[in-house]
Amino acid sequence: MPRKLTEGSIARNVFNFSLPYLLAYFLQTLYGLADLYIAGQFNGADVISAVAIGSQIMHMVTVIIIGLAMGSTVLISRAVGSGDEKEISRLVGCTVSLFAVVAAVMTVVLLAFKGAVVTVMSTPPEAVAETRRYLTACFAGIPFIVAYNILSSVFRGMGDSKSPMVFVAIACAVNIVLDYLFMGVLQLGATGAALGTVLAQAVSVLAALTATKVLHLGVKVSRSDLIPPPALARGLLSIGAPIAVQDGFVQISFLIITIIANRRGVTVAAAVGIVEKIICFLFLIPSAMLSSVSAIAAQNLGARYYRRARQILFFGAAVSVGIGCVFAVIFQFASAPFLSLFSSDTEVIRLGEQYLKTYVLDCIFAGIHFPFSGFYSAFGMSMLSFIHNVTSILLVRIPGAWLASRLYPESLYAMGLAAPAGSLLSSFICICFYIVLRRRGRFDGPAGR
Repeated sequence: MPRKLTEGSIARNVFNFSLPYLLAYFLQTLYGLADLYIAGQFNGADVISAVAIGSQIMHMVTVIIIGLAMGSTVLISRAVGSGDEKEISRLVGCTVSLFAVVAAVMTVVLLAFKGAVVTVMSTPPEAVAETRRYLTACFAGIPFIVAYNILSSVFRGMGDSKSPMVFVAIACAVNIVLDYLFMGVLQLGATGAALGTVLAQAVSVLAALTATKVLHLGVKVSRSDLIPPPALARGLLSIGAPIAVQDGFVQISFLIITIIANRRGVTVAAAVGIVEKIICFLFLIPSAMLSSVSAIAAQNLGARYYRRARQILFFGAAVSVGIGCVFAVIFQFASAPFLSLFSSDTEVIRLGEQYLKTYVLDCIFAGIHFPFSGFYSAFGMSMLSFIHNVTSILLVRIPGAWLASRLYPESLYAMGLAAPAGSLLSSFICICFYIVLRRRGRFDGPAGR
């Protein structure tokens, strides 16, 4: 049965929903690191480079799929909040049909352009063949990746964030075993890493399908539900598409900043690469809060509890900012020990420390605009999230990183400020949107509640 998130303590609902989501994100991050680690145990630089480049591309693809699926999570959450079981069934059926088409199109397009992708990534010549093999296997497995993410979006829309966490854990365990089998025993190189990833996703899909029967979600999808009305499909895409495009831009900005760092030499590139990995872990908190606020606020919106939806936003932002402040303080004093886990090169550690001490401030400002993005998505205003993210990327993040690299070539302190400066702009825009729209009554229900 759907889990109601419209009753009881806001704090308890947020923590109960966000903690499994946080752990799922953590496991997904480890998922990619495991491939790279095991590849390094049995292969040379060509395979390691292929897996590193290929997994970066697949991370971008996965992020875009998750963004698209956000539309299903939000609308299903609203239907659960309003108690409309027929609408839930229609939305689940529409999600299945719509994403079947998405999976087919993505598979064909990505397989057709895998060569161009390898070229755009400036893949080292000795790693080109292995990278093409890796991407061929992963792109062929896109249907499993799409299936897993839409099933997870349905579960989260029903108020259940624990089951997707279990699915990720299963996939992670299977992936590690298959990596050792394919890359270690069978010596399949990058192809083995890709096969391990795809087959692990397939197992997680089977686990999710089994769970839909065992947990008795109460959703009965008829054949007519699989023929979605155009208006319903547009509703899903109107929320999910801006998020997907926005997340794609964010990933592209990371790639551009990586290229800027690469041009400053291998030592700077190593320092920036290590810090990016650390930041990925720190950003699990605001990412989990974004998803939690969007799902929980959407349920309360469906139940017409507008004031409670606003309270969820501010509680989520307060928690995320508070934890971000803790991270910001810790890494002013403990950056070097964390960096030394990834490198013993003193120069890499010195530059990484500079970059991390300023970059970590982004955790504070991301703690503001991430929950606001989730809140706007719950109200069907994900275009606002797209606007503030793209604005900060184009006006601050990318030009700021480039300018800092030119003006301060001997230091990474200034370059590290580009990300928090971009998030500061995003936070300002989000707050301005909220003030203007609140005054217009867009976040109020009947009688201004």
